[in-house]
Amino acid sequence: MNRILIGAQWGDEGKGKIIDLLARKSDIIVRYQGGNNAGHTVRFSDKTYILHLIPSGILHSGKVCVIGNGVVLDPEAFFEEVDVLESKGINVDGRLFVSEQAHLIMPYHKIMDCLREENLKKSEMIGTTKRGIGPCYADKMARVGLRAGDLKNLGYFKDRLESVLEEKNAVLRKIYGHPGISFKEVYKHCLKYRKRLLGFLTDTPTYLYNASRKGKSILFEGAQGTLLDVDHGTYPYVTSSNASVGGAIAGSGVSPTVIDRVIGVVKAYTTRVGEGPFPTQFPASLMKQIQTKGEEFGATTGRPRRCGWFDAVIARYSVRINGLDEMAMMKLDVLSGLPEIKIAVAYKLGGKEFSDFPPSSCDFSRCQPVYETMKGWNEDLTGVRRWKQLPPNARKYLKRLESLMETPISVVSIGSKRSQTIFL
Repeated sequence: MNRILIGAQWGDEGKGKIIDLLARKSDIIVRYQGGNNAGHTVRFSDKTYILHLIPSGILHSGKVCVIGNGVVLDPEAFFEEVDVLESKGINVDGRLFVSEQAHLIMPYHKIMDCLREENLKKSEMIGTTKRGIGPCYADKMARVGLRAGDLKNLGYFKDRLESVLEEKNAVLRKIYGHPGISFKEVYKHCLKYRKRLLGFLTDTPTYLYNASRKGKSILFEGAQGTLLDVDHGTYPYVTSSNASVGGAIAGSGVSPTVIDRVIGVVKAYTTRVGEGPFPTQFPASLMKQIQTKGEEFGATTGRPRRCGWFDAVIARYSVRINGLDEMAMMKLDVLSGLPEIKIAVAYKLGGKEFSDFPPSSCDFSRCQPVYETMKGWNEDLTGVRRWKQLPPNARKYLKRLESLMETPISVVSIGSKRSQTIFL
């Protein structure tokens, strides 16, 4: 079975744990978009692994992992991750492939990312991680990017780099007052990783096509979430790639006809990192409580995540955009102890109430949530392993969310460990 796993909120839904669980029944795990601006946290055997680029399936021996053409790759960050894994006894040789078509994040991308964000007005800031992701994707679309496979031919790579740097330096000097970047330094940086990176490069679309024809089970792993998708998210407060289901197809080179199942992941509440509208955001005191209890701090940046009540409008929107077949519900345990729990079932704007996500971010920023309130529960859920062991109010809450999302909940997570999972 070939499955795509999609974040159905603003990212950080807990996809890492679900990927880790599904990887056991998959032969190949594919990362199809984003870069090292996102992180997946997996905990097992009293160890914590935070992966930014390499699919979480690498933690399972015998599984093959692929970094697809839709990913933007920082070679330095990639090999830091490889080295950490190998230092913990996880060998990646022969089971980790990188697409020749993946675009490379260059030193100038990081510089331009920082300079652009620092020169924006506070109201215009996106909240970028400043890791060069956006500028790299911009170069890809402008057809001036450099791809991993370009490193095979140094003459070609050198000529392209000289041409690109000429333009980049003109922008850096004239717009940002930056002294510019030395070609020699950038070229030396690329040569530092070239030989080692070439050992991982593969024609991944062909590899995945052949594997699918042989009946191999493929799991497609995305980063961020649907509401951060560059086309379907809360633009301009989005990431620079397609974090929805279409990104899995374009970012891996497989046909949509080979996909059997699309699985969404949501938290039992909502979180958001960075800037942008967030209608259900908690007041400060409850925010701090949930941040602490839910460990709501970014795996990549350490930034605290904004937290709020579950937003059924955006969850239902994600179901529609992605064609979700089922949903995994994460961090239900974090809500224990709250006397009441709210769910945003609609929005109000200009005196009118509506239940669909607005396409205009300007409108969305002015929306007021319409809440439905349910009774909470006090029981600790972390030891629960079966549906019937959940408190009645917790079961009612999940059933209501299932109804509002119009999608069945197939997995309920009540802790960070693999064992703290209820399969329905």
